[in-house]
Amino acid sequence: MQETTVFDERLEEPLPIADPEIDILAEGRLHKIMLFFHRPAAWPDGALLLVWLVLTVLAGLLWGVISGDKTSVRIVTLLSGLLMAADMLLLRSLPRRGISYGPWQAQFVVLALPRLAATAVAALIVRMVGLEWGISLFLVAQLLGLAALIWGTEIEPFRLRMTEFIMFTDRLKPGSPPLRLLHISDLHIERLTAREEQVVELAQKAKPDLIVITGDFVNLSYNRDPKTHQQVWQLLRRLKAPHGVYATLGSPTVDLRETVVPIFDDLPVQLLRQECVLADVGHGRTLTLIGLDCTHHIPTDEARLGQLMAQAPANSPQLLLYHSPELMPQAVQHGIDLYLCGHTHGGQVRLPLIGPLLTSSQLGRRFVMGLYHYGRTHLYVSRGVGLEGLSAPRVRFLCPPEITLVTIRPASL
Repeated sequence: MQETTVFDERLEEPLPIADPEIDILAEGRLHKIMLFFHRPAAWPDGALLLVWLVLTVLAGLLWGVISGDKTSVRIVTLLSGLLMAADMLLLRSLPRRGISYGPWQAQFVVLALPRLAATAVAALIVRMVGLEWGISLFLVAQLLGLAALIWGTEIEPFRLRMTEFIMFTDRLKPGSPPLRLLHISDLHIERLTAREEQVVELAQKAKPDLIVITGDFVNLSYNRDPKTHQQVWQLLRRLKAPHGVYATLGSPTVDLRETVVPIFDDLPVQLLRQECVLADVGHGRTLTLIGLDCTHHIPTDEARLGQLMAQAPANSPQLLLYHSPELMPQAVQHGIDLYLCGHTHGGQVRLPLIGPLLTSSQLGRRFVMGLYHYGRTHLYVSRGVGLEGLSAPRVRFLCPPEITLVTIRPASL
């Protein structure tokens, strides 16, 4: 059985935990849009049937007005209604089949918007090149939409991968054995599914020296749900490594401090909150872990990082654990060896040539996913494990979930 060892030395006292009064994400436009579209989650089934009928009629009206062809309105209306009904049935079935647990009503309304947009574009094609091409484009686009929804909800979210990369640092003594770190981010648990079981299996297979987790343990739709909190606890207690498991909190909107922090009270997981810890990782090696709460208020988090770096030893590899990539410029300035984060989900939905539709990062697309290397600092932005909450569709597209195994080796002389 593996034993979990906690840190050898806490460097000075943790900084005061006082977050800014303004929640940057909660005040953002994206969050407010998600809240607006979340309203149908409270509506009864009868109201959603009425919404489906209105959307079906609207699709027909869009087609008739934009295309100018009245003869094809009925067929477009019928096909739109059938395909949106298929969306509804699919979304309603996901919780029953243990796939995802978001409010189907809100997701249905959100997903109806691209269907209406595709209808409008196909109607424009009718005006430009004729009815046959327009109808064909309409039908292909709508069927591809259904296929993408099936792939994005049922298949890709469970194609969990373990990405590996190797980095070198002169802060690890020459001749030292490599240090293996497993990074997990953005679990976003609603209820435990086969995906979380894959996380445990891959973690056991990787045999890391250390496991680190960078926040967003719960889903935004379930961040006050006691059953979710219990299931997060059940998952975390199964993650073990010889030299410990360390974690930091995610976005304050998601990982509510009053509900998520107590989860760690009786877990063998060291929650780092504005702390700098020198961990003994065996074979004469040490690792400096710098753990910060993420507020997304960059001046606050930048100041906290500066205070912690003032006490971080320079002769030990330095690992920054912070939920978002937004502190990368500061990490480079401080010469931190490795910075592990998540938050962006890699976009969660990526389109060919376009890339991520959204990143939720104040740095935009600058650090979206994968490995970046500036100066001595290596940044890895994880695509994460779970899915966004509230009215966001529980889908991944061209952006499968991942955990990351980092091997740190001493630099060659």
